Formats: sequence, structure tokens, C-alpha cells
Amino acid sequence: MKEYWSSRIRDLEPYTPGEQPKDRKWIKLNTNENPYPPSPRALEALRAAAEPGLRLYPDPEAAALRAALAEFHGVRPEQVFVGNGSDEILAFCFQAFFGPEAPVRFPDITYSFYPVYAGLYGVPYQTIPLNEDFTLPAEAFLGDKGGVIFPNPNAPTGIALPLEGVARIAWGNPSWAVVVDEAYVDFGGDTAIPLLTEHPNLLVVRTFSKSRALAGLRVGYALGSENLIAALNCVKNSFNSYTLDRGALAAAEASVRDPAYFEEKRRAVMATRKRTAARLEGMGFQLCPSSANFLFARHPAHSGRALWEGLRERGILVRRWDAPRIQDHLRITVGTDEEMDALCAALSDLTAVR
Repeated sequence: MKEYWSSRIRDLEPYTPGEQPKDRKWIKLNTNENPYPPSPRALEALRAAAEPGLRLYPDPEAAALRAALAEFHGVRPEQVFVGNGSDEILAFCFQAFFGPEAPVRFPDITYSFYPVYAGLYGVPYQTIPLNEDFTLPAEAFLGDKGGVIFPNPNAPTGIALPLEGVARIAWGNPSWAVVVDEAYVDFGGDTAIPLLTEHPNLLVVRTFSKSRALAGLRVGYALGSENLIAALNCVKNSFNSYTLDRGALAAAEASVRDPAYFEEKRRAVMATRKRTAARLEGMGFQLCPSSANFLFARHPAHSGRALWEGLRERGILVRRWDAPRIQDHLRITVGTDEEMDALCAALSDLTAVR
């Protein structure tokens, strides 16, 4: 029953996040969280921020965090926007850059929040099929017919589009914003930030949730031309000027200013990913080449549902979609070495010939 609901949301199918059960102890490899804690400096800054100033509003301009990000990425603070997780920033993008006059384009296998945002904000959209090997066909996004948004590396495949492909899409759509969602780029992809000087229509969106292990604080940011950042600020300040609290601002800034810890932990995740991929391939699994903190895998002799259910029975959660082309694939977050050992042992048992 949807009495009193707006017609805009009556038929909307919301995004479904990865499950977060609390009924038992699980090995959670289904939500792409970082297996390591955040920087100790971030935790210290979070505690310090809570003591004197919670009665006061946070800085609506997030000046200190924007300055730290600008220094880290080699851009100007005016080119930096911050928000309550990259999901909020992506939602702002749909309001700021896409509209009813032309469809926004994104891959057919991609982050499933994109069609939800399009439906919520009344933006028509067109899905572009990935290639047979799940790579993104840059040429299919050309034509200057509407805005473009895609993750790089893609989700849930983990495959990265080379920078020349990103540049080609930006060049091929000069009248529209091209949004590159780099939630997973720190685990092996090439960031499009160096392309910003040549492409005023290019916006890069990133998050602290994955490589910086701050998913619980909800911090995201975008980098682009001052014009694109001004559009995002227009949307934000028409919605909520205080999108980040004092603790999130302080912890995020401290994380940015601890590059050694960031580098150590992202490399640890990449090393575990490589080791796990080799073990899964040894069991007969077929994997996409991942540049993210997860693996996208299928076994030709076993259905994805059967493996997903078998893992769940053994206390291990992974992600699966009952969707065309990928229903037999599992998206497996890279956890600790011990967690991945448990995963591999369970999959070895599930795929053993009896």
C-alpha cells in the first residue's frame, strides 16, 4: 500500500545494499569493506574532534579537508568538493549535470545505484552493453548525445578502462559532463585526475570508504573544474550545507596526511588479492582481471547460486546478482589472509569432484 506516496517514487525500486546480518559471527566478504583499520592518526583526530566542538556546526566549506585533498592530488582547493560518502556526491551529480532533455549513459553491468538515481530524479537513461569479456567499449559512449557516468574500475567486474579510453569518452562528449566513479581506483587502476586539465567536462568521484577504511564515517569527494564543483555546491547548498560532521572532517583530513599508512594497507590488500586469485584459478574458477579490492569469479561447473548458498551455510558472505550475464558470478571482497584462506577452503570443498 503506497497511499500518500509521491508519484515520483511510487514505482521506484530502491538500491539494495549488501546484507549486514548480526545473528552470528560471519566472514563478511560481501560489501567491499577494508579488512584493516583506518590510520591511527584518523582515529586520534576523530577522538579529539569529539571533545570540544560538537555543540557547534562543522565547517560547511570543509576548508581544511579540501586543502589536504588538493595538496595530495596536485590540484587547487577550488577543484575539490566533499560530501557524505561518494553515494551522496553521485546523487548530486544526477541533479547537477543530467536532466530530462537527454538520457544519461552508463554500462549495463555496473553500480546498481545509477538507475535508482535516474528514476528518483526523472533522468532518462541508456545502458551500454559491456563487451563479451566485460571490458567497457569506449567507442559506444561517444556521440555527444547526453551525459556519461561509469565506475573505473568497474563494479562489480573490477576491470579498469585504460586512461586513453577515459580521455576518449571525455573528448567525445564535449557538451556534457562525464563522471568517472573511482571508488576502487587505489587498488590498481589509473586515476583520471591527470586528465582534468584538458577536459573541463570531466569529474572524478572518490571515496574514503574503501582504501582508507572509513566506510563508517561516510566521506567522499569529487575533483574537477571549478565550474563543475560550483554546480555540485549549488545542489548541496540547496539541500544541506552541513553534509559532513566535525568528526568525519577531522578523521578524513588526518587520513590524507598519513600517506605511508595508506600505501602500506592498499598494497597489503592487493597482495592478498593476487594470492587469492591464483588459488581460485587453480580450482578452475574463471576470474576477471581485477584492479579493485574484490574478485569477480565464476566456476564453469557450478552455478553461482549453489556456491553462494554453500558459502553462506559455512558462515561466509559474498555478493551475487540474479541478473543476465552475471548470475553465475560471485563478487568476493578481499579480506584478511586468514579470511581468504577460509574462503578458499570452503570453495575447494564446494567444487570438489565427488
